[in-house]
Order: sequence, then structure tokens, then C-alpha cells
Amino acid sequence: MEPCERARLDTYFTKIAERFTPQDPPASLLITHLLAERPGFVRAVARVSDLRAVLPKPKSVIPAVRDQVERIAPCDTLSREMFTDPDAASSYVGARTAGAPVVLLDVGGYFAPVLDSLSSSLAGALLGVVEDTENGHRRYEQADKLACPVVSVARSPLKDPEDFLVGQSVVFSTEALMRSRGDILHGRGALVIGFGKLGSSIARLLQNKGVHVTVHDIDPVRRTHALSQGFAVARHRAQALTRAGLVLCATGALSLRGEDLARLRNGAYVATVTSSEDELDLAGLPDIYERSLIADHITRYETTGHYFYLLNGGNAVNFLHGASVGPFIFLVQAEILAGIAMLAAGGQPPGLHQVSDTDRAAIATTWLDHFNR
Repeated sequence: MEPCERARLDTYFTKIAERFTPQDPPASLLITHLLAERPGFVRAVARVSDLRAVLPKPKSVIPAVRDQVERIAPCDTLSREMFTDPDAASSYVGARTAGAPVVLLDVGGYFAPVLDSLSSSLAGALLGVVEDTENGHRRYEQADKLACPVVSVARSPLKDPEDFLVGQSVVFSTEALMRSRGDILHGRGALVIGFGKLGSSIARLLQNKGVHVTVHDIDPVRRTHALSQGFAVARHRAQALTRAGLVLCATGALSLRGEDLARLRNGAYVATVTSSEDELDLAGLPDIYERSLIADHITRYETTGHYFYLLNGGNAVNFLHGASVGPFIFLVQAEILAGIAMLAAGGQPPGLHQVSDTDRAAIATTWLDHFNR
């Protein structure tokens, strides 16, 4: 980031922090990607809260960015297993927060499995969680009963530009990897699994590039939306898999099981918008498949008479090229800061909550003042 760009970003976050710094800032733990623009956001979190630790998502860490972030707060190692054992999770969070009121900043529902035990072990000090992603929103939504307030920005209108541009970055990275092997998108029908905000963005860009796109979604309402926008809709998912030369998984949940992968057309490429552990059941693929890395970030799966290519090991393909969505990411990051202020002020019962329309409008106005140039 150029010095002038960093100065503009810091000025923007200073204005945001003026509005959303709580009177008594709580402690915070931050799960986040460590991408090129992220230090500005981490500095902003440290302005509005007492940032005790950053837990970088392990598959999206730029080493130079981690070095910058470690000058702001310590970086700990993150894994799903870390927050599946209630005792281990309570021990970690308790050690980092030392009894201080705390807000947990989540990306992907990491804290969801142990929220009850954390709330109990922290003896009322857990003010709540701010969740950034649709995948994480669903994890909290599926809980029988939430033990504390969870402010979700996943479905905020301020996130719509980010979601649209993430879809574009997924197509860019997918095409770049295909071209590295001499393959192109044209002439290769695509199946997009999931027609939410990301999936619809991916489908539209592929369509604009002249690719014949078929959509599958478990939601019949979304299937009608896909039809209205000119996409083919798969009547039979298994049959669609046998025809597609490119499969893009954009559900945030399990898209392809082992038997689905075995149905893929020979030479098909598979890419996802999130981690392989969420979208793909690679362990369910029969052991007869041999795996070989045939090019940077392209794995060939092969058995007698069948082969397909998996991009970036099944993890979010766009992270290979920075997953950049430009300054639009700062809208969502500001809303996360607003979520911290909301939880610090208290008054929300356990359950899912959203930032107010008034605060969103204030964020958008501030963003336009700084980035609409």
C-alpha cells in the first residue's frame, strides 16, 4: 500500500473510530485474513477495543502482513480444533482476556461450537460475538439457543459490493490457473453450485465471458431467480456434474461429496470460494484416486478411466491473487467496529442482531467522503 493510500485509510478509520469507540472499550480477540489491506483494519480494532490477540486464518496469510500485524497485537495459531474442545477454548480465551469484558470477532463461526461454555466460564464477561461471513452466520443461526448476542454483518447491504467483487475475483483466479495450463473458459460449460450473492456474481461474470452457465441451488426460490436471469437450472444435480467442464462451489457448506467428485466429467476443473473443509468431502473420494501436483496450485486426481483437476487444494481460489475487492472491504470492516460498540453498550438479548440502519448510513457517508474520488 502506497503511503498516500495508507494515510487516507488511517484517516477514514480515525473518523469511524470517533463514532464507534465505546466509553469503556472491551477486550477483543480477532479472527481475520491477513491480506494486503488488513493492517489498517487491525489498527482500527485496536483503537476501539483492547485487542489482546489476532488469530489469522491459516490459509490466507501474507507473511509480510503478519509481521506488520504482530507490531500491533500478538498473533496466535488458529484451527477449528482449537474451538471444538470447550475446556481448551475456555482456557485460551480466559488466559488472553484475564477476566476483562470481551468481544469476539469471528470469520466463519469458529466460536459457535463452544459459545455456551465460553459464556459460562467467562462468568458474564463475554459481551458477544461479531460475525463477518454467511457461513459463520449460518453456524450461529443453527444453534438451538445462543448464549450471548451475536452481531452479524454477513447480510448487511454494506457487504453487497464486497460479495459481488469476491465473485469476480474467484472467476479471475480460476481463469488464470486454467490459462497456466493452456486451457480457457470458452467452450467449457460451467456449473455454479449455490446462487447466493457470491454464486450469482460468479455466474453473471462467466455468462458475460460467453460461458454457458448452469446453476444448482437447494433453494427453489433461488432457482427461479437464476432462471429469470437467463441461466440454465439443473433439474438433476448428478447429471449436471457429468456435463460441466468447470464446477465452481459457492455454498459456504458441503457442495461436493466423494461420490459427486467421482461423477465429474473427464478434465473438469473444480474451484471453491471457501475452505476445502467446508465445501468438499475430499476424504470421501475412493482411495483408488491418485493425486499429483501438475502445476502451481493445480492437483490432478486420477484413476483408471477418470481424472479431474482441483484448484488451490480445494481452498478459496481467489486468495491466490490477494482476493482484493478494493476499498469496498472497508465498508464491512467499519461495520464490524460498529458491532463492537453495539455490544460494549449492552442491552441486546442473546440471539442474532444487526447494526442499525442509522449507523450503516453514517459508515457509507464517511466512506464516500474518503474513497469517492
